Amino acid sequence: MILVTGGTGLVGAHLLLKLVEQRNKIKAIYRPESDLHKSLEVFSYYHSKDEAERLFKRIEWVIAEITDVPQLTEAFKDITQVYHCAALVSFNPKDEKALRKINIEGTANIVNLCIDNKIEKLCYVSSIASLGKPIIKPEPTTETTNWNPEGNNSDYAISKYGAEIEVWRASQEGIKVIIVNPGVIIGPGFWNKGSGQLFTRIHKGLNYHFPKGTGFVGVKDVVKAMLQLMSSEIYNEGFILVAENLSFKQVLDFTAESINKPKPQKPLKKWMISIGWFVQKFASFFGYDRSITKSDINGIFQKSTYDNSKVKDKLHFKFTPIKEVIKETGNYFVQDLEKKETTRI
Repeated sequence: MILVTGGTGLVGAHLLLKLVEQRNKIKAIYRPESDLHKSLEVFSYYHSKDEAERLFKRIEWVIAEITDVPQLTEAFKDITQVYHCAALVSFNPKDEKALRKINIEGTANIVNLCIDNKIEKLCYVSSIASLGKPIIKPEPTTETTNWNPEGNNSDYAISKYGAEIEVWRASQEGIKVIIVNPGVIIGPGFWNKGSGQLFTRIHKGLNYHFPKGTGFVGVKDVVKAMLQLMSSEIYNEGFILVAENLSFKQVLDFTAESINKPKPQKPLKKWMISIGWFVQKFASFFGYDRSITKSDINGIFQKSTYDNSKVKDKLHFKFTPIKEVIKETGNYFVQDLEKKETTRI
């Protein structure tokens, strides 16, 4: 039986769909406050309502927090493989402790139970944020680029790097592990968080773009690579999953085209971000959340590129062009808008 954590997120929901389509026996953990309906919605993008519900019912859902060892111990019964997709994603300085607890301590719990239960193979979904940055620019980041603990690393990046250390510990204890480092993941179903917000913001009217470039990948490609790596003889290796290195300007333009909305025309200036940081810094003294850190001001204008040749060579993997991924995702976004409008009427 296969255990999936984070099944109510973008990657986890798409992974569960593929696993049940392949007729695997699946157990998925979720938190009480999680919305299982969001995962069912993902199934309904690719199947009729009845078929989506039939497939969804094949999953054994278990309430468990990855920070709750007794709950996890119960969830691990009869498990042979684990896909660990659960994580907290936040760039708010207030969430530093939560990031460490969920991403590092939670992963340590998963690793310990994998060891105790002699799991055959573990796949961990990390991030390109946990990778090192090349000393010489403009060299791309690879799986072997060294992490610099003194570098300009966000709390989120530190927590994902710490989680990877825990996963590598599992490999030292005889567990076969795979780590994937996706770029910005694009796919349908979660329009109010992550990359889904790109479609929501463009739909509402987004005037500004910024020059930063990074790696992007479609969620279906992430899941496809995970499944291939877990079914292969490859283990104890990490893989960058990036289809293309693009600027946010290009991605925002593709997004606007996909939902027939105006493209953002005004470039965001560094001084604008600096003012935003100052305002948020001042407001934080009165209890308001702060999402922009001083390091973000520089980072948001830096271009990062990532080398995807390892996964392409090892698996003969072909990525879907990001413009195609965004076009498909935009179609689902428009469909969901139309459903909402029909419901209101």
